Amino acid sequence: MTRLRKMMLEELQRRNYSEITTRKYLQYVTAFARHFGKSPDQLGPNELRSYQAYLLQERKVTPGTAVNCVAALRFFFVKTLKRHQFREFLPYPKDHRRLPTVLSPEEVSRLINAAGTLFRRTLLMTLYGTGMRRSELAHLKVGDIDSQRMIIRVVAGKGGKDRDLPLSPTLLETLREYWRWRKPKLYMFPTRTPGLPMEEPISDKTVWIACSEAARRAGINKRVTPHTLRHSWATHLLEAGTDLRTIQVLLGHGDLETTSPVSASVATALAGRQQSAGWSNSRWHRDRQS
Repeated sequence: MTRLRKMMLEELQRRNYSEITTRKYLQYVTAFARHFGKSPDQLGPNELRSYQAYLLQERKVTPGTAVNCVAALRFFFVKTLKRHQFREFLPYPKDHRRLPTVLSPEEVSRLINAAGTLFRRTLLMTLYGTGMRRSELAHLKVGDIDSQRMIIRVVAGKGGKDRDLPLSPTLLETLREYWRWRKPKLYMFPTRTPGLPMEEPISDKTVWIACSEAARRAGINKRVTPHTLRHSWATHLLEAGTDLRTIQVLLGHGDLETTSPVSASVATALAGRQQSAGWSNSRWHRDRQS
């Protein structure tokens, strides 16, 4: 490990950044240095400007990925090297926020039924039944499932925060069926990598592949990712009458603004349904009162 890498790692660790964020930040800085073939502390504003343009214009990375890269580079130059003036050389790119892709309940059923194996079916049911992030699902432990209180505890989720999620009887029965078959000891979804001395969790990529392959088998033309099931779960809760603040807490969002695209997608869907059905305002009010 180089001196600079060790310095950055220690700065991340003493601020108690998550393991995932730490790994990603180190990867982003390494990629930046490798792009120019120099140590990152020898690079300056010109290289930062050139690299950001390269990521967005040539690599065509998403604004979200570019934002994460800027955050990592800011941490390296400002927090690790104490070059506070570099903050102004690292602007966050403008992100044109789009409404999230949402599956209908019927599409969710088709997706789960097309999972192919009990392992993948349980993965998808847990994703949709709880709204977990894929990294939270990958690190779910057997002991996090409380069948007495009917909750699933997310331990050290995004931002290092714990939260409780409701556990439905249907999901509990599926988890029990899966446990009787797989008999996991520590992690609910352990990897099958041979030769490991102890049980390890599956990777985020495994969850991603389970979603995309099930969508292909189910004939769903939308781009389906683990986050699609998370958004669909939250949207269906909102459509069923759950208030936005409760959904914010369940999703683990620190800011209500982060949850607002869910309400926007519901409003769009409702408007589309009214228009396609040809409802007038008076008909809409009569239907609500009946």
